[in-house]
Amino acid sequence: MTPQTPARRKRGSGVPELYDFRQPMTLTREHARALEVGLQSFARQWGTLLTSRLGVLTTVGLERLDIFTYGDYIDSLPGSTTAVVLQMDPSRAPALLQVPTGATMALVDCMLGGPAMDLDLPFRELTEIEWKLMSDMLEYACSDLAYGLATVGQVAFHVRSVAYNPGFMQLVPASEQVIVARFELSLGPVIAPITLMLMAEPVLTLLRTADAQEGRTAEEQREHEEAVQLLSARMGEVPLPVSVRFTGREMTAAAVSALEVGSVVPLRHRADEPLEVVVGDVILAHAAIGANGTRAAALVVATEEEA
Repeated sequence: MTPQTPARRKRGSGVPELYDFRQPMTLTREHARALEVGLQSFARQWGTLLTSRLGVLTTVGLERLDIFTYGDYIDSLPGSTTAVVLQMDPSRAPALLQVPTGATMALVDCMLGGPAMDLDLPFRELTEIEWKLMSDMLEYACSDLAYGLATVGQVAFHVRSVAYNPGFMQLVPASEQVIVARFELSLGPVIAPITLMLMAEPVLTLLRTADAQEGRTAEEQREHEEAVQLLSARMGEVPLPVSVRFTGREMTAAAVSALEVGSVVPLRHRADEPLEVVVGDVILAHAAIGANGTRAAALVVATEEEA
């Protein structure tokens, strides 16, 4: 199997595969092939980029493409690793690029002029300077990823943040379906597995849109785009109930039944802790208590993306 050839399931191989009824979402053969072509293109471009920037022959090859739940994917990652959070636009969906710590340190060392070798260092987080070098390099990789997936749809990727313990990350609900691409990075003698997680629903929406566009004439496509723009504009005018809430607390059934006029319920919400700005049960931002004239107000101090 060459570095650019993904491991594909073969029909009629005689080897049964487990079917997880918790994951009803699947990729059709056509959609899987379109994604594989795009991700293979990204792998080649990224390998070329790393070779030119590091001065060391570097290859990246797509190994496999699967659909998991977000929880299962996170459970499959090492306890300590470099987990780079990306944002996929225009859907603003989160994505995750996971690079083993050893490979991360080797990449940083090469960017600083060191040789390509397994440093065999104990785990540690990147320093501010090291993360700056890594994030700049990854921004170029994001451009390569968008270019590779251009055949699927018009998308863009940006680096948002980095974490080192995936078990504490909660980008989306654990039951959310995600597409996981597994790559192999070869940096001189250093060989490491890398994973890229994309939210399944936005990607599948792009694939279905591409399928629908194939059967439209130029006039039909123009009318469809105008209708989508009109719908998007109208959706922006839909009123939504926004709430600002303190941190909730649990109470026993006996304590609840004993509540009466004049009862005091401690909220256990620190005075310096921001409030949550929510629509439904979705937290959009955090805010501090303030005032607007004679009325109480909430001053937004951070959006959920920045938190």
